[in-house]
Amino acid sequence: MRHHVDRRTLGRYGSHRKAMLSNMAASLFLEESIVTTVTRAKELRRVAEKLITRAKGNTLHDRRILRSRMPHKEALQKLFDDIAKRYETRPGGYTRIVKIGYRKGDSSPMAVIQLVE
Repeated sequence: MRHHVDRRTLGRYGSHRKAMLSNMAASLFLEESIVTTVTRAKELRRVAEKLITRAKGNTLHDRRILRSRMPHKEALQKLFDDIAKRYETRPGGYTRIVKIGYRKGDSSPMAVIQLVE
């Protein structure tokens, strides 16, 4: 039984999954749109929305927490300076997932995850 199991493991062990989602979040913040599988996009949405909400606080404590969760300097700079200010009045729902079909090699469902305007 799967009592209280609320995350997808994505076929990786914990530290690898955490690093992968951190890197994907950094890419999302820098590029504002990335192409990935639907399953990864859904997990990335959980991570990215929490990071954006934390960045909206803009305290030293928030900066230190985000630095520990996503140690990518340029992405953090853009997150605090640009993205958090863009969404300061928005209560949530910072990302959008658009399904774009299937990957040619293995028929995995693909999606674009992007920051909403």
